[in-house]
Amino acid sequence: MHFFNESDPRYIFFHVSSDGCILFRFEYKPKKIKTENGKKAKKRKQEYEDEEEEERSTDGSKWKFLEHKGPVLAPPYEPLPGHVRFFYDGKLLRLSAPAEEVATFFAKMLDHEYTTKEMFRKNFYKDWRKEMTSEEKSKITDINKCNFTEMSEYFKAQSEARKQMSKDEKLKIKEENERILQEYGFCVMDNHKERIGNFRIEPPGLFRGRGDHPKMGMLKRRIRPEDIIINCSKDSKHPKPPQGTRWKEVRHDNKVTWLVSWTENIQGSIKYIMLNPSSRIKGEKDWQKYETARRLKKCVERLRAQYREDWKSKEMRVRQRAVALYFIDKLALRAGNEKEEGETADTVGCCSLRVEHIKLYPKMDDQEYVVEFDFLGKDSIRYYNKMPVEKRVFKNLQLFLENKQPEDDLFDRLNTSILNKHLQELMDGLTAKVFRTYNASITLQQQLKELTSPDESIPAKILSYNRANRAVAILCNHQRAAPKTFEKSMQNLQTKIDEKQKQLSATRKQLKGAKTEHKASHDDRSKKMVEVKRKAVQRIEEQLMKLQMQATDREENKQIALGTSKLNYLDPRISVAWVKKWDVPMEKIYNKTQREKFAWAIDMAEEDYEF
Repeated sequence: MHFFNESDPRYIFFHVSSDGCILFRFEYKPKKIKTENGKKAKKRKQEYEDEEEEERSTDGSKWKFLEHKGPVLAPPYEPLPGHVRFFYDGKLLRLSAPAEEVATFFAKMLDHEYTTKEMFRKNFYKDWRKEMTSEEKSKITDINKCNFTEMSEYFKAQSEARKQMSKDEKLKIKEENERILQEYGFCVMDNHKERIGNFRIEPPGLFRGRGDHPKMGMLKRRIRPEDIIINCSKDSKHPKPPQGTRWKEVRHDNKVTWLVSWTENIQGSIKYIMLNPSSRIKGEKDWQKYETARRLKKCVERLRAQYREDWKSKEMRVRQRAVALYFIDKLALRAGNEKEEGETADTVGCCSLRVEHIKLYPKMDDQEYVVEFDFLGKDSIRYYNKMPVEKRVFKNLQLFLENKQPEDDLFDRLNTSILNKHLQELMDGLTAKVFRTYNASITLQQQLKELTSPDESIPAKILSYNRANRAVAILCNHQRAAPKTFEKSMQNLQTKIDEKQKQLSATRKQLKGAKTEHKASHDDRSKKMVEVKRKAVQRIEEQLMKLQMQATDREENKQIALGTSKLNYLDPRISVAWVKKWDVPMEKIYNKTQREKFAWAIDMAEEDYEF
């Protein structure tokens, strides 16, 4: 909702939760406001000057008061019932509780392709042995002789039983979840009651990773109170650890917005419990991110002219920096931050590319000066692309490759620190990610303009939107493995299409018969029947088209992840403006969680918004 105050002409946007608390608020003062006879201002202008609601401190603090209940820890392990057995080499073997718990993680994934991968099985077996007793270690020496079938069937039966629960049983679970949400799912930050995001600590399990991650199958250990750092204000009521335990630390750092943190054991990365994406601070941060990308839009041509000029520099470091920036701009490559200690995956970004990651082709498929990229990017997802480049870029790359071995750095005089320092000099707040956000958002806007037709049906417009989103996902290399149930899902959808086509054929025959009868009788009853059948044909044609659009959309999305760019790289005001312009239901583009995250954009953006 928004309000306008005549005595203080600014628009104030409030986002209010279902329980009445203000989630966040923006204030905007229009540059020009038209008024008439002292009435409220008419439609708000597109651009506003940002004015903060609250006085922001200059020392970098994010809050003055923070109080919360801490995290919800994963429940303790419940041993399997006696009738669920584990066999080794065909013989019954009773496992100790620690070894049994880890075995259940593997059993739950038994039907997944992960458990067929050699790396996954090797890593699992290595970590599993660490949980075994000395007797178990002496007996279990080959994972291929382990039989997890009964465990797997037990968990499948449990899953099925949950689906068959009565309404009362489901209601009890829902009520308990709601109780936990009300107790742990909110915090008080200054004068605001804020929704917390992931307040439950992830339970132990097996690490999956993405792509061919070298640590897949390793044991994600249980997070205990002694691993957890609590962040809150000194004058708040501090969260209490479970009886008989203690937190690792309770600190009062108001320069950050996280509430809880711990270090996970797989890659040694720090995990956080933070505010919900719909919170005031998150909303402001999102808005600022996209405004920074819009600022880049205003100067991007100047920056491009600069790095093109730098391709001719007498200094090798300047040339390398300019070529790297060209790739970050044109290919939306990540900069390639240095790995954290203990991280072994051979993943790289633009600045850390090696000689072995590119190949140069003076001529390929009737195109001159082609560069072939092939490397593992973030989350071990393969990046493969063939790109025609400008001649001077090609010549520079040849120069960078001279007298180097495959394992040598392509940009040996560049790193992310050097690049980021340079980007900051070009524009305040500029990073490689801002280029990625800018190019993703501008691509979506351009694609929506090209692909959307005014005469399309709503399903066709949604397909056009997803195709525009897909162009962004491809640009950003947001890949995924085809879902396990993809083929079955497509078969079910094709069955529905076939049935609908038969229904349409039958209804058309009925319409033809009704027309024949009307020609013979010319009475009102037969006329009415013709109209009924005509509407039935039209309705079924629309239903068939919708199903066909769904099939096309699913097939095209099989190995593309649309959600990542939609949540992190696309200015939501572009999507909101498109929805409003073409009268597409908002829920067809954004699900409930996304609508909460982008509530500020839904309120703010008009149909003529331009990124």
